Amino acid sequence: MMETEGLINRVAILGAGRVGTSIARTLIDAGYNVTLAGSGDPENVEMIAAITAPGAAARWAREATADADLVVLALPLHRLPTVDTAMLADRLVIDAMNYWPPVDGTIAAFEDAATGSSVVVREMLQISRLVKTFNHTGYHDLEPDRRPSGHPERLGMAVAGDSPQDVAVVAELIDRIGYDPVALDRLELGWQLQPGNPLFGARPTADDIRAVTSPVFDVA
Repeated sequence: MMETEGLINRVAILGAGRVGTSIARTLIDAGYNVTLAGSGDPENVEMIAAITAPGAAARWAREATADADLVVLALPLHRLPTVDTAMLADRLVIDAMNYWPPVDGTIAAFEDAATGSSVVVREMLQISRLVKTFNHTGYHDLEPDRRPSGHPERLGMAVAGDSPQDVAVVAELIDRIGYDPVALDRLELGWQLQPGNPLFGARPTADDIRAVTSPVFDVA
């Protein structure tokens, strides 16, 4: 068993839209310190946060990530080129994004991403510590679907990444917010969590996820 408890305390979320604020509320409720950064002035984000994510602090992206233990990317993929890659260096990053052509426009790199959009994100940002999760669950389901450990109706959430340690750290967070984590052992397996695949939006149990994905890490 990997020792992961307590490794994450401060979480920076880049993206103050519906996905980002839903994740923020969920993390705050689980006891994490959360900062939110949007595309503009933190004063505007602060007004959004006060209504949609009470308890989250609004910051410029560079300030939010400077002392974060974990960074969550929850912005539209077409805005990815605006992210300063330097502020993510050596950070553990969650990719909670999906490629939506009606919103993002056609982006050739993602259209042809046979190994999944997160692999492209990792290459575009030139980072190594990237884990994919949150993206197969609807933002409107994330909070109401939470259940305590052992609850018969507890759902699962997949966590895909190349580093067993990083996946285990994120899996502990997923467990803490109220889901059974199922850790996929390569980032490229994250394609199974994307739009157009059976798990996307399906609200699966951990067993449901295991039934259609392989291989997995043992994070117990």
